[in-house]
Amino acid sequence: MEWLLVAALAVPLVGFLAVLLIPREQVGMIRWVSLLLSLLTLVAAVGVWLHFDPQQPGFQLVTNVRWIEALDVGFRIGVDGISLLLVGLTALLMPIAILASWEPIQHRQKEYYAMMLLLEAAMLGVFVALDTFLFYVFWELVLIPMYFIIGIWGGGNRVYAALKFFLYTLVGSLLMLVAIVWLGVYAEQHAGGFTADFERLRQMAPTLPLELQRWLFWAFALSFCIKVPLFPLHTWLPDAHVEAPTAGSVILAGVLLKMGTYGLVRYNLELFPQASFEYASLLAWLGVVGIVYGALVAFAQRDMKKLIAYSSVSHLGFIVLGIFSMTVEGLQGALIQMVNHGLSTGMLFLCVGVLYERRHTRELAEFGGLVRIMPVFAVFLALAVLSSAGLPGLNGFVGEFLSLLGAARSPFLASFAYAGVGVLGVILAAAYLLKFYHATMFGEVSNPHNYHLRDVSRLEVVQFLPLVVLFFWIGLYPGPFLRTSELASKALVAKLEQLRFGTTNIVLPQPQTAPAVQPQKLLEELLRQRPPLPPENAPR
Repeated sequence: MEWLLVAALAVPLVGFLAVLLIPREQVGMIRWVSLLLSLLTLVAAVGVWLHFDPQQPGFQLVTNVRWIEALDVGFRIGVDGISLLLVGLTALLMPIAILASWEPIQHRQKEYYAMMLLLEAAMLGVFVALDTFLFYVFWELVLIPMYFIIGIWGGGNRVYAALKFFLYTLVGSLLMLVAIVWLGVYAEQHAGGFTADFERLRQMAPTLPLELQRWLFWAFALSFCIKVPLFPLHTWLPDAHVEAPTAGSVILAGVLLKMGTYGLVRYNLELFPQASFEYASLLAWLGVVGIVYGALVAFAQRDMKKLIAYSSVSHLGFIVLGIFSMTVEGLQGALIQMVNHGLSTGMLFLCVGVLYERRHTRELAEFGGLVRIMPVFAVFLALAVLSSAGLPGLNGFVGEFLSLLGAARSPFLASFAYAGVGVLGVILAAAYLLKFYHATMFGEVSNPHNYHLRDVSRLEVVQFLPLVVLFFWIGLYPGPFLRTSELASKALVAKLEQLRFGTTNIVLPQPQTAPAVQPQKLLEELLRQRPPLPPENAPR
């Protein structure tokens, strides 16, 4: 069933080309082709999920095609419990984002939907690449469509925001490219040949000299931390969110930021374990500072999009804290929180887009009392706010709780202070999110323009419903999602503990093998089962 993963990657690329071939005047066809192909990608991703065995270690549905043989660079893709959740998140959010673009995007629709499909293919490529060079190609490819989506279809200051996003990410990417080449050269000198094969590099990782690990760790980490973005490298994010169209913000917050946290798990922890031990405390503290800083700045915002942008800085801090706790609970919490943040923050941006399309303003002071005018919308916004705030019973609680639990129990951090300060971030999140909801939904209708606002349309309800279903599913029954990443998380943490402490308490399931056949016992068993011979004088 390897073709399912190839299909999930190929369908949006085919869609990108197909949309470019449709005449510009046929806007309806462009929209429907884009939506149908993004839904087909979702179907392929669901197929990948159904054929994934969470009890099977290592990568699954692997495709390995030779590309540049002299450098051992290939088209290698596959999924494990770490990447599968993000493949599903990407495939789910893209058709929702395309639906959210039908009314707001009224110019250059052909180019817009082509860019969205290209962006989806690039993001999926980042999560499934098992070759460092291929990973870098997809990582850089993401920049191009996102730059144009912000720069062409964004707000009044869109060019500045797009350029800032592009330059920040590009600088980090160049550092990562140097590190990828350096790893390949080291393999050539010490492991028999240049390679970009992630599996070979992972096997070589424990033998890397500590000093080299330190340099390579930061070359990768800076690139990933800019994308997260981790405090204090976050300054590009508010501008990008404010200027991006609604669908662009949904994808930016929902998926693009997770590329950074995914990279920290996949590359920093797996390829540079000894350096990770040294810098875990520093990065965990930066995550904690980001939690509190993002929450405080979000509380002071008057622009709804900026408020949600800074809330992302805060929520991504929980993910970084969970990652560098290097515990099973923390790592699983970080992985499911990547999904939860994409769902809840994506829905918050959709809700802000609903208000912006009706009033063309995002200022909190322009709203108030909308619960009486838009009651259905008020319910959806309440669910998004409570999900983002981490209310027990909704999805946001699961990831935050596990991340904080992992930080509190981590032998690598060895301090309860990380989790203690993180709890303060949970309280602050509730404060700024409830302030946001109160300012828009409750009180008097102070602006006469708001009396004529229409409630959510059927198209908008269709966008919200899949997210609401997942809010409750993950919040009430997170087992299927946690089981997906359990074995991969345990294997990674066991490896880290073994390298750091020389032992681990984590028990991994052993591969099921058939018992060895003992020839002598087999012969005796056959003889016992043989029917007795008749007596010699028995009548014939």
